[in-house]
Amino acid sequence: MVELNPLIHQPTRLRIMAALVALDEGDRVEFTFLQNLLGLTPGNLSIHLQKLEEAGYVVVEKGFVRRRPKTWVAATPEGREAFAAHVDALEAILRQARGAAEEEEGR
Repeated sequence: MVELNPLIHQPTRLRIMAALVALDEGDRVEFTFLQNLLGLTPGNLSIHLQKLEEAGYVVVEKGFVRRRPKTWVAATPEGREAFAAHVDALEAILRQARGAAEEEEGR
């Protein structure tokens, strides 16, 4: 049986990673944009980003634009790889389930 990544499998973190890996490699997104895109509170997004950052899946950069604090988020190469492996595992589970259903129908 294939292994799902428990860190990424959590629904909110799965949505965060899906949004970030959809960007071109090297691109980043502003925290508020990501928050609005996913419909999360700042605190909720921060907690999930912290877990992903600790795993090395995302990088969070803080800076200023016209004296206003800004936070940007991007998927790391490791995060992109982990997400792709997780998607592969999900697809393998679906293929296995479809095969079992087709086998059952054929009986």
